Amino acid sequence: MPVYKAPVNDTLFVLNDVLGLERYNNLPGYADATPDMIEAIVGEAAKMSEEVLFPLNYSGDQEGCVRHDDGTVSTPKGFKEAYRAYREGGWLGLAVPEEFGGQGLPYVLHCAVGEYTSAANMSLMMYPGLTQGAIAAILVHGSDAQKQTYLPKLVEGSWSGTMNLTEPHCGTDLGLLRTKAVPQADGSYKISGQKIFISAGEHDMTDNIVHLVLARIEGAPEGTKGISLFIVPKFLVKEDGSLGARNPVSCGAIEHKMGIHGNATCVMNYDDATGFLIGAENRGLNAMFVMMNEARLGVGLQGLSIAEIAYQNAANYARERIQGRSLSGPKAPDKKADPIIVHPDIRRSLMTIRAFNEAGRAFLLWTALKSDIAHRSPDEKDRQAADDILGLATPILKGVLTDKGFEHAVMAQQVFGGHGYIEEHGMSQYVRDARITMIYEGANGIQALDLVGRKLALNGGRAVMALFKEIGDFCEENRNDEQMAFFTKHLKKGLNDVQAATMWFMQNAMAKPDNAGAGSTDYMHLFGLVVLGYMWAKMAKAAQAGLAAGDSAREDYLKNKLVTARFYMERIMPETALRKARIETGADTMMELAAEAF
Repeated sequence: MPVYKAPVNDTLFVLNDVLGLERYNNLPGYADATPDMIEAIVGEAAKMSEEVLFPLNYSGDQEGCVRHDDGTVSTPKGFKEAYRAYREGGWLGLAVPEEFGGQGLPYVLHCAVGEYTSAANMSLMMYPGLTQGAIAAILVHGSDAQKQTYLPKLVEGSWSGTMNLTEPHCGTDLGLLRTKAVPQADGSYKISGQKIFISAGEHDMTDNIVHLVLARIEGAPEGTKGISLFIVPKFLVKEDGSLGARNPVSCGAIEHKMGIHGNATCVMNYDDATGFLIGAENRGLNAMFVMMNEARLGVGLQGLSIAEIAYQNAANYARERIQGRSLSGPKAPDKKADPIIVHPDIRRSLMTIRAFNEAGRAFLLWTALKSDIAHRSPDEKDRQAADDILGLATPILKGVLTDKGFEHAVMAQQVFGGHGYIEEHGMSQYVRDARITMIYEGANGIQALDLVGRKLALNGGRAVMALFKEIGDFCEENRNDEQMAFFTKHLKKGLNDVQAATMWFMQNAMAKPDNAGAGSTDYMHLFGLVVLGYMWAKMAKAAQAGLAAGDSAREDYLKNKLVTARFYMERIMPETALRKARIETGADTMMELAAEAF
């Protein structure tokens, strides 16, 4: 059966040694996040993830959710009790402002905890995960009355939230949506339409479900300019805050899915349901994108989480499974064969996954720190700079960590050989669960187009130039450091490749936009390789500082960190040249065949 151990030491290394969270104690919530407090919180999150959430992951996948004839949905056995423990622990409100019942702690800490909980049970954690997005949207765009009505219950977890975008005929192109909103005399709206693929759309774990629904008000412009966002609760809320009548919103079916079986992915029917406009008319996408950006970081986190638990199980299996002899001679002469971890190709798989996971964790937490600065810093210049990087990093983080999360779940499954294809070992579930992360909250091809088509040129290229400068300055500052020269040399080569690819787009994509589309996915991964390499260079510097300071308690850990850093630079970073070469071939052969030829 599968195993999971939260990577607490690695999280603390990134937060304390690499990011130096103590330097940000001028930000709201950071003064309380002392190293001792952080260690206590991640330790408790690890315990809950390992002991409460993880034991239900396999059984939840096997059992799935059940829709009953009355439209209600039952979650797998044990989910309600585990969710209650999560809710009562206050985990939903970890980074939410205290005025709405949260703890006001750093968002970066919320993301650190989120990795553990998602790795332990991704399907279960999607229920509060969607609630986080609803909280974010209402915090930013809701009226004072809406905040007072909905946020305290959402934050405490007695109510949950959803986001309703997709319709049967309308996925990425939201301008095609048909769900309509008819104004009423009392200021509310009647919402009618059908939404599909709605995660946590109906379940039995909370008293109410607060649906955030995109719809078009009668008479609104066509396309995306005529879309508004509405709060449509499962149960209407009375003036005193108690629950009233059931709204005519129902689960018509549960989707039959490849994975995430423990999460109720619903077809939702709105039949003149009462809804309340959130934000301005025809500005619904602006409000929804607050949820989307939050969700995209959360999905990148899921990609990392799946890769981490898949890696742990593959490494555990490789140490125990005996098969064949080492190429350099027996390593377990007392046994009939050696553990498969002695074989270079098994090591290739494990080291590749490990190198991406450790850098991906740093990338996630670094990006979450940018979010904290963007939303909490008293300095307008710092807020803008952090928000620029946050916007640029989000599609890279979502696209790269989920593409690699799936790829590495498959790679970990391969370590098991035929046993990886058998359900009882759990690897099949990780592969199946990881696959959705590449699709939802904006398919990864869309993330790549967003990066190349929007983010690079935004504000005259301010964000990308700032990040290039930050990485370039790091290389220059550490170039003459004998211990860092190896890392900066490889990082600078990758930086040169992504800068050259960016320049190629500037010179070749304006006149021929297909060139941008043809190279966008390679560019996203090229950029990801460089940012992950930057994370490794920063981690190598922190590890060397720890060793130089005589940190004997972590000596083996820090030395292992440096080995993995070298592996990344030698074996993975050279892929930037391949990605650059693909980009520079342009779109000609990709677009030449007639549609009928396919």
